[in-house]
Amino acid sequence: MKTIRAILKVTALLGFVYVFAAFVFYFFQERFVFQAEPLADDYSFQFDEPFEEYFIEVQEGISLNALLFKTDQPVKGLILYFHGNADNLQRWGRYAVDLTQYGYDVIMVDYRGYGKSGGEPSEATMYSDAQKILQWVKQDFQYSSLMLYGRSLGAAVASKLAITTDTDQLILETPFDEIRSVAHPVFQPVTRFLSKRLVLSNREHLKEVKCRVLIIHGTDDWIVPLESALKLKPFLKPGDEFVIIKGGSHKNLNEFKEYYSALAEVLH
Repeated sequence: MKTIRAILKVTALLGFVYVFAAFVFYFFQERFVFQAEPLADDYSFQFDEPFEEYFIEVQEGISLNALLFKTDQPVKGLILYFHGNADNLQRWGRYAVDLTQYGYDVIMVDYRGYGKSGGEPSEATMYSDAQKILQWVKQDFQYSSLMLYGRSLGAAVASKLAITTDTDQLILETPFDEIRSVAHPVFQPVTRFLSKRLVLSNREHLKEVKCRVLIIHGTDDWIVPLESALKLKPFLKPGDEFVIIKGGSHKNLNEFKEYYSALAEVLH
């Protein structure tokens, strides 16, 4: 009997810890999703490629920090790039050269609370700010072609923006179908029954996207599992592409030739 009671106590304790951890993940999910790294206002970015720095006012008293990377090739158009959930433009700006080499200028913007950008991030403001960023781009720059690029978390922002703007191409790198699927599988039996506070659904957005879509994902992505991205395939149109890179993870797709082949195909 003592052994049975001990087992029951351990089981109850593990059950409590499991449910507690799941609810902590749920109620503090913004902290897990928005892993911003602020920068001082006088921080000086360091990149090997030339760039221009801007601030875009999205709300009275709140501006977002933006970097424009210029191609050294004849300019084909502009890529508006929405980055992942962590750090700031000092990290993400290093990826601009992967795109400028194809003859496109690249604008990257830090979300609210990231880097030198003011305010606090949220799903709603990410979407509304993206619209204002696009308005700023169209007002201040002239390009014959516009591409939207979303990486990881930024894929949801780019796919949402693609619904309401006339863009030539939507490129999604390591996207999820919706943010709940990124939760550790151990917690999903609990989190699926909780109300959706953060949706961030590429699946819902792609249902309405009219432009061409390219999705690039790796087989060894442990942050956003390939299984999550594959749920987006039913929402692709004829002419859209889904490129799977064998051995690719969440952070290293630009180390594979298949990544550049896929980009070259749509950025020719």
